Amino acid sequence: MRLGEIYDYLDALSPFATQASWDNSGLLIGTRSDPIERIYLSLDVDRALVEATEGHSLIITHHPLIFGGLKQLDFARYPSNLIQKIVQKNISLIAMHTHFDLSHLNAYVAGKLGFEIASTKDFVAYCDVDESFEALTCKIKKVLGMKHLRVVQTCKHIKRCALTTGAGGDLIRSIEADCFLTGDLKYHQALEAKENGLSLIDIGHFESEAYFGACLSEHLKNLPLKAIISNSKNPFQHI
Repeated sequence: MRLGEIYDYLDALSPFATQASWDNSGLLIGTRSDPIERIYLSLDVDRALVEATEGHSLIITHHPLIFGGLKQLDFARYPSNLIQKIVQKNISLIAMHTHFDLSHLNAYVAGKLGFEIASTKDFVAYCDVDESFEALTCKIKKVLGMKHLRVVQTCKHIKRCALTTGAGGDLIRSIEADCFLTGDLKYHQALEAKENGLSLIDIGHFESEAYFGACLSEHLKNLPLKAIISNSKNPFQHI
């Protein structure tokens, strides 16, 4: 297949135009006419993935490797070092970030937690839960494989929760629920939520988005290409 064909398929599945204004999803490296022989799916691009990827392949990631403006390409430092290797190996790169959260990933993670989405607003999915705060935290630990959770508890029972995979802390003021599940929560966000009676459960940036490859692969089965899911690793370690 040609890269342009795959891009158009992905755009129909989850329109790139619906990404957040600050995002940089889309075709980051490659030309639409590039021949693609296989696809690699990963949360992020790292050195191990680039080294393992064969030439004439397409890497589809959740997080864009090229995010802010690059004023120089220092091939000794990230991300320029990876960009150099990707170009040298004739690898193409597409990022599917906030628009895929909106169209698929929030719903996928909610489903893993046993929830159905009742409604959505911007990048927030709302679910009717009706269970204790303690039961909810136990479920999250089990499903996302987390031994410990950072929480703000303002009530004992949750009837409605909000979910945003990745880092949704900046959305706290717009949340209309008993509890907000998201990652990368900051101290002052936690303090604001507590004072406003909103419970928080930090479900981790990596942990809440680690399902990206599995989620997207379900929609690539009809393509005549093999999709290989790469197990991205959390850059943080817990000691």
